[in-house]
Amino acid sequence: MASIYIHIPFCRSICSYCDFTKVLYNKELVGPYLNELANEIDDAYEGELVETLYIGGGTPSCLSLEERMRLAEIIKTFNLSKTVEFTYECNVEDITDDLLMDLKKMGVNRLSIGIESFDYCKLDFMNRVANYDDVEAKIKAVREFGFSNINVDLMYGIPYEKLKDLKKDLNLMLKLKPEHISTYSLIIEDHTICKIREDENIREEEEARMYNYIVSKLEKSGYKHYEVSNFALNNYESVHNLGYWNNCEYYGFGLGASGYIKGFRYENTRSFDEYLLGHYRNEEHLVSPQEMMDNEVMLGLRKTEGINLQDFFDKYEVNIQDVYPVKPLIRNGELIYKDGYIFINPKYIYVMNEILLKLI
Repeated sequence: MASIYIHIPFCRSICSYCDFTKVLYNKELVGPYLNELANEIDDAYEGELVETLYIGGGTPSCLSLEERMRLAEIIKTFNLSKTVEFTYECNVEDITDDLLMDLKKMGVNRLSIGIESFDYCKLDFMNRVANYDDVEAKIKAVREFGFSNINVDLMYGIPYEKLKDLKKDLNLMLKLKPEHISTYSLIIEDHTICKIREDENIREEEEARMYNYIVSKLEKSGYKHYEVSNFALNNYESVHNLGYWNNCEYYGFGLGASGYIKGFRYENTRSFDEYLLGHYRNEEHLVSPQEMMDNEVMLGLRKTEGINLQDFFDKYEVNIQDVYPVKPLIRNGELIYKDGYIFINPKYIYVMNEILLKLI
């Protein structure tokens, strides 16, 4: 079984907070990039049955009709399961009947729509656009084309944002009735517009209040809080992302993509010139047994259900408490043991990194 991520780095504009590998859309570059993407896939993919396929970016929805057709040809390389979860990232302004028709033909059955906010001040800060009436109309069109699994993104913790601003954003997103909501607090990364203009994060206490409100509001609205930042209606959890959090192997193709195959973790080059020359991998290393277990713990505890102790033993032939100081953290209430699982106490999820540092 395989999961595959494909990175499309092209964007019509650059968001102020984004540190993913991206370039402004240039028609002269897209063709050569897709050709090299096809070559990389031919070199690495070994015909496994593909259970999840995720096309992200960048902004995959900015591709033209001809470019989407070329991408569809590339995807035919894969041995897709009949039940494959096939996600495609879109910006609202790119959604048209032509795009939706092409995605249907391609086999896409899950859309991830980057909205982030409806607040004009926040949108201006992020260098994005969104209008509720337009978004509502576009999602109605998406549903009319038969897409019944939609994720929307929400960003919070923007400088000068207040809790009342977040509440308004969240209420509007809930009116759209998406099956899945991904939430992100602003992190000011190196080599971003935010970093260059020396933006500052809001106070941690305010950000924590926002996070706790999001969890409470979405749970009361029928969404399962299944991972630190992700919420889903029943049976609409992201199968692809659960693969990451379950420490499963996956292919990553494209500029700046990362992967984990046959015990090796790798990162692709972020240099467009190098990628077009066929120099895909920037670095790779064989993961040691200890690193595998460390990743299992760090990723598994992001899930609200946590880590199944029997599964951990079956995978690594060792009891988790013999490797990590689990019992002291259970005694002090930071971890909870229940029904064969250990998980982070919900009231400490927001500071989970401090708990992980105590474990690893």
